[in-house]
Order: sequence, then structure tokens, then C-alpha cells
Amino acid sequence: MQIYNKYVAIRRYKKLAQCGNVNIPYGTECAVVNSHITCDKGTICFVASQDAFDYFSQNDDGNGLERGRLTQAIIKCLELKEYDTTYQERWDKVWADPVCQKYKRSDFADHWLWNYEFYNAPLFDLQYIAKLVGAK
Repeated sequence: MQIYNKYVAIRRYKKLAQCGNVNIPYGTECAVVNSHITCDKGTICFVASQDAFDYFSQNDDGNGLERGRLTQAIIKCLELKEYDTTYQERWDKVWADPVCQKYKRSDFADHWLWNYEFYNAPLFDLQYIAKLVGAK
């Protein structure tokens, strides 16, 4: 797991963090110290935590906002919605695709969970996956 130096808030983070209550607006750049995303108040969360996946995106290459938009769009597209007749078809594509396979957590053989690398993937891989599943 490569640890990146810069992250950006891909949506407002207004909640209790490790350093206390914080209100971090969309687009705010954050640093990484000892594998934790930090702000001026202190430590927010671990880089591989669910809060990191939901609210922040790796931004060392300056593409953090787009990376975050794509990961969130892919996840949203793959959610089961009421009267969704193509849900299983979308997931079948993901399970069968070699690009997607490298972003599956290996510790769950019969259930798909995106791994840390998915949230830090190159834009071309995320664009490919988004197109594969029909994410907007």
C-alpha cells in the first residue's frame, strides 16, 4: 500500500475526527502524516479508513477531485435501486473484468469490496470502469 502525501476533500467533512470536531469544505487540500490525513487542527483519519474513502481522494497528481468524482460515481452506479433490472448485469461485468479484478479486496472471495488501490487508481482505470458499468 503506497501512502500518498496530498489528499483533497471530495465532499464536505463536517464531523468528529480524531482531532475533534472539524468542518473541512469541498476542495480543501490536506497533508498526510504517519499514514493519517491531517488538517490544521490535527489528525482527521487513517488513509485507508472508510472516512478517507468517502470524503477524501489522493491528490499527488492534481487529479484528486476527478478521482473522487469517478470513484463515487462508480460506487453509486453499482448500488441496487428499486426496480433495477440491470443490477446483476453491471456486477457481472465487474466480476469478469481483469482491470476491475486488481481493485477487489482479496480477503473476500465471494463478496466484492473495493480495495485501497481503487480509491487511488489512475484516472484512465477509473474512466474505464465507469464506462464499463455505465456510471455518469
